[in-house]
Amino acid sequence: MAWLFVIVAGLLEVAWSFSLKLSHGFSVLLPSVATIVLMLASFLLLSHGMKTLPLGTAYAVWTGIGAVGAGLVGIVFLGESASPMRILSIALIVAGITGLKLST
Repeated sequence: MAWLFVIVAGLLEVAWSFSLKLSHGFSVLLPSVATIVLMLASFLLLSHGMKTLPLGTAYAVWTGIGAVGAGLVGIVFLGESASPMRILSIALIVAGITGLKLST
């Protein structure tokens, strides 16, 4: 169950980072409110996952999911670069997350 909490928390991190981008520095109300609500939910689920998972593993997986997800959202929805180096870097983060999951 702890892994489910961390994975969902990571997905919520992707959502709040996207809504943060849409908030334009907290100057647009709805995305600003969404950012805060999604952040709180993400932190709450992460804290539940950390009750049983090692700190370093839970935090690294959470941030890794957020980084990979935000990178992919940027490419797919915001027209950001999908250069080979960027894709390779995202793949390396996925490999690191997988390694941490397998070692726990």
